[in-house]
Amino acid sequence: MKIWEKIKKQRPQRIVLAITIGAVLGYAYYYFIGCSTGSCPITSNPINSILYGGFAGLVVSIQ
Repeated sequence: MKIWEKIKKQRPQRIVLAITIGAVLGYAYYYFIGCSTGSCPITSNPINSILYGGFAGLVVSIQ
C-alpha cells in the first residue's frame, strides 16, 4: 500500500495531533538539550528542530 493511500485512510485529526506533538517535542529537545556550539545541523536552530519533530510525528502516525 502506498503512503498517500495510508494517509488518506486515517483521520486527519490524528495526523495533525501527531505532527503537533512531534513539533512540540522537537522544540523541547532544542530548548533543553540543544547544541551549545551551534555546529549541530538539527538542534542549533529551533525551526529545524520543530520541522524534524513534526516529520517524525507524521512518520509515527502513518505506521
